[in-house]
Amino acid sequence: MPKYTPPFTLSNKILTLVAQISEQIGRLTIQQEQEKLLRLRKVNRMRTVQGSLAIEGSTLTQQQITAILDGKRIIAPPKEVQEAHNAISTYDALAKWQPANSKHLLAAHQLMMKGLVKDAGMYRQEGVGVMSGEQVVHMAPQAERVPKLMADLLQWLKHSDVHPLIASCVFHYELEFIHPFSDGNGRMGRLWQTLILSKWHEVFVNIPVESMVYQHQDNYYLAIRQSTHQTDSAPFIEFMLQMIYDAILEANNTPLNDGLNDGLNDGLKLTALDKEVIKLITNNTHITHMQLSDELGKSVRTIERRIKILKEAGLIKRIGAKKTGYWQVHDSLK
Repeated sequence: MPKYTPPFTLSNKILTLVAQISEQIGRLTIQQEQEKLLRLRKVNRMRTVQGSLAIEGSTLTQQQITAILDGKRIIAPPKEVQEAHNAISTYDALAKWQPANSKHLLAAHQLMMKGLVKDAGMYRQEGVGVMSGEQVVHMAPQAERVPKLMADLLQWLKHSDVHPLIASCVFHYELEFIHPFSDGNGRMGRLWQTLILSKWHEVFVNIPVESMVYQHQDNYYLAIRQSTHQTDSAPFIEFMLQMIYDAILEANNTPLNDGLNDGLNDGLKLTALDKEVIKLITNNTHITHMQLSDELGKSVRTIERRIKILKEAGLIKRIGAKKTGYWQVHDSLK
């Protein structure tokens, strides 16, 4: 039995989310017929890859990731194209790995970071700090401690009887805290959580939780900081379970064909708010974020988040400068 147990407490919210997710997974399994699974697999792989890389600063759009999946060449920074190819290959290989196997973890990192860092597939040999702007917000454990810390964490994962939904969140947080690699820790944490969940229920291979995390990126980092401050990963567990639950709800509500796809936003479910935003922009192409906020009774931050998603899906486009430019709506929405 493992000697190390990561520190975490189980709140009522965590237990409630575990129950709700389990219920929704059952509905999703019944709903998603094989034809729909095949159709959504490519879409969700695109959203997973784009979301996870965007958290790390990639500027590639959903259309560009789709083009790469189709084997097409795109015009983009070479490093970002390499990151996308690597991520696609890594998620494609997910099924052959076991979550508690250290060799598999290192092999996944080697594939994820191929051509991007010299020590791909190896634990870091130097100290590392997590920065927020110019401020160090987390000083990771010394490099010489990393192999032992990761061995203990993997042993805990192998023998733990904690529910996989919770165990996957705990592992994700602990990997971020240890920061075992010189680069790619965020990508690997999200990848390995997906792997752990997929071993519990294979439907998680087709649920783009990473895309949901990207939409709430600030809260993702906040949950990590809160967990570190409290020496308890409960805040991160709560956050990630909420993202998983929201991603499943979105998958449950994604229609086979909503008439707005045309290869641009296939798999993207437009919320009622999205439709109102598009309607207002269509009627007034010079409308501002503040005006949208006032019209819809939503915060500017909420409007900005939905605008960002609609832009990445290719449904709307900003032409010109922020103050003097205007909106262009895709023809399929007019």
